[in-house]
Amino acid sequence: MKILLPVDGSHLSLHETRFALRLVQQGLRASFLLVNVQEPASFYEMITAKDPALIEGAAQEAGADLIAPSARLLDEAGVPYETAITSGDPAQAIRELIADRRCDMVVMGSRALGPIRRLIEGGSTAFKLVEQSPVPVLLVTPPAEA
Repeated sequence: MKILLPVDGSHLSLHETRFALRLVQQGLRASFLLVNVQEPASFYEMITAKDPALIEGAAQEAGADLIAPSARLLDEAGVPYETAITSGDPAQAIRELIADRRCDMVVMGSRALGPIRRLIEGGSTAFKLVEQSPVPVLLVTPPAEA
């Protein structure tokens, strides 16, 4: 089973990575696709950049830095994984990666948006994926505050 695990280097994404690792430690045979979705370059950045490859390189470097903490956890556990860094709308990018990389499941966290932000943003990425993903989406609740 290949599990897509969107990560951003935050405490919450490490919590989700640890949860996914527990699934493997309890007998699930799985590999992972660690994914980071970067914001696309702004119009201003595209116009002022002397070399568009610099923008892409910066996005790839930033994504690699954000994936690194989860990758370390998987390395320490000896669990196989691949990485992908892309840009664009997170829900759309993840759906495309599910198809392109033949993922069987998504494990991700959910953040509670208030009703106003949900209306403005059109719902969270997690909500959009639960609604539109071609594979099951397992939402990991945030850890209890200490």
